Amino acid sequence: MKLLPGGIVKPKTTVVNKTGAWRTFIPVFDEDKCKKCGICETFCPEDCISIDENEFRHPDYDFCKGCGICAEECPADAIEMKYEEKE
Repeated sequence: MKLLPGGIVKPKTTVVNKTGAWRTFIPVFDEDKCKKCGICETFCPEDCISIDENEFRHPDYDFCKGCGICAEECPADAIEMKYEEKE
């Protein structure tokens, strides 16, 4: 991967570089609270949130960095950041 000046990595680079191995927290989505607004998907810097057949959003944990932006921006508080237990 080519870095920009200053060591900056372009957004959405995890589509080709899995980052899930080094994250500490994971977003856990609660479908009962979800309003299907799509704000989490819009604000995800890695574009790793997809829509299922019922229009609920779910992260792809292979590419999720665990940054917590989705949880912070969710107006329904339907996303909780939980400590990820490593095996």
